[in-house]
Amino acid sequence: MLLELDNVTLLYGRIQALHGISLTVDEGEIVALIGANGAGKTTTMRAISGLRPVASGSIRFNGEDITRLRADLRVVRGLCQSPEGRGVFPGMSVLDNLDMGAYTRKDRAGIAADLERVLTLFPRLKERAKQAGGTLSGGEQQMLAVGRALMSRPKLLLLDEPSMGLAPMLIQQIFDIITEINQQGTTILLVEQNAQQALSRAHRGYVLETGNIVRSGTGTELLHDPAVKEAYLGVA
Repeated sequence: MLLELDNVTLLYGRIQALHGISLTVDEGEIVALIGANGAGKTTTMRAISGLRPVASGSIRFNGEDITRLRADLRVVRGLCQSPEGRGVFPGMSVLDNLDMGAYTRKDRAGIAADLERVLTLFPRLKERAKQAGGTLSGGEQQMLAVGRALMSRPKLLLLDEPSMGLAPMLIQQIFDIITEINQQGTTILLVEQNAQQALSRAHRGYVLETGNIVRSGTGTELLHDPAVKEAYLGVA
């Protein structure tokens, strides 16, 4: 098991945002976390990546308890997040943004190989290599955010709302690339409001409501679950 959350609770001041979340991600999987706005999806991601401290419970990654480990040391361990809202460095070039993703690494040959891989996955970034990140379109910035996360060569890639604000054609393209990244050997935990796309690509999924996991199953099972279809897929 690559990632295990066991009964994790998290507080924002006096407000309890997560109520005993337990989930697992096995090596080689795409696992989707779906739910409405405010369900706690991004909070769960922040707990995993170390950006928010948990109040109780434990997080294990690759056999190690990382519950109290600093966020930057989690990146070194192989846990990397492409954040909601992309968070590219607007004044830096595409190449410099990608280089920032590899800041924990010293293996120059490996970094060069991964840069080539990212530019092959995202040909648009190759065309825009010297352009400032802030001048890219929304879709291009999303590609840059994912590419930058890949440059750390993660064991587990956390993707937070990768399709947010994108045109339908670009959404399809982003999800095709996510599938390809997984097929190349990267395990993925995916937070996504586009439940149809997420569950159709995921091996397994969890449904989050007001800080609680209320359903779990294979992607196919959840796609055909009447309650999930009504709440998240617009099908009664």
